[in-house]
Amino acid sequence: MENNELLFNMIKANAGYLAKPIQFSFYTVIFIAEGKGIYHADFSTFPFSGPVLLFATPLQQIYIEEQGPLEITMIQFHGDFYCIEYHRAEVSCNGLLFNNCYIEPAVNLSGKDFILFRNLLTDLEQEFTSPQTNETVIRSYLQLWLAKASAIKISMLERQELQEIDHLMEQLRRLIDQHFLTLHKPGDYADLLHISSNSLTKKTSNYFNKTPSQLITERLIIEAKKQLHLTRHSIKEIAYQLNFQDEFYFSRVFKKFTKVSPKAFREKTGISIVASLPVGKPGR
Repeated sequence: MENNELLFNMIKANAGYLAKPIQFSFYTVIFIAEGKGIYHADFSTFPFSGPVLLFATPLQQIYIEEQGPLEITMIQFHGDFYCIEYHRAEVSCNGLLFNNCYIEPAVNLSGKDFILFRNLLTDLEQEFTSPQTNETVIRSYLQLWLAKASAIKISMLERQELQEIDHLMEQLRRLIDQHFLTLHKPGDYADLLHISSNSLTKKTSNYFNKTPSQLITERLIIEAKKQLHLTRHSIKEIAYQLNFQDEFYFSRVFKKFTKVSPKAFREKTGISIVASLPVGKPGR
């Protein structure tokens, strides 16, 4: 990361602060107490209504179309301050709140949950602005925040699955996770599912709010970001592991999607503590 960047930050956002596409080198949690709008995060686009939590990974391009005034507070943390992969045993937010191309990066809050997060936010803000700020306390508040959000998200997904699950689309999810390194065309997955490409596009757009091509590309980029952040492999090695013809083509594709080069992404996000752990021990 760059020397002039903080490891943890809190921002009270003014109206329109997120109206234009922006990229943060932090993991970002957007707490919206009230108001409505449309959240854009790379390929994800969906309406929201407060109170809600919205999530973004480092250097993900995000913006909000406001539909009236919004009350926004942002919590931002660098991977060097709190590594979501290293702490995945305590907080299962990686692949749930962050780094998942299949589900909306949002947690809707009930009245009781809203009060809980509002109080947590007040405590966190008081500690953050204290002259004797204690990083351990801030890290503990952050971990509690992510753990509670993850628990609510899991409950949300369980309710949705009971009501809205599409087994064909869930099969597509599994197929993409299994073959995204080698199968890059929507037609490949249409063949595996024994449906037409047009039917696949319609079903995918309705179920995931993304096209098959968007899902495949985003899944590939998520893996690229993971390799850049969680390993010490060279960019050439990562390009090879992801089945790109060379590191230059990989860099072009990565930059087209993320707006930054793989080298710049690694410099901004740093290399996680997980990269130095023994193989087979990715977290506590």
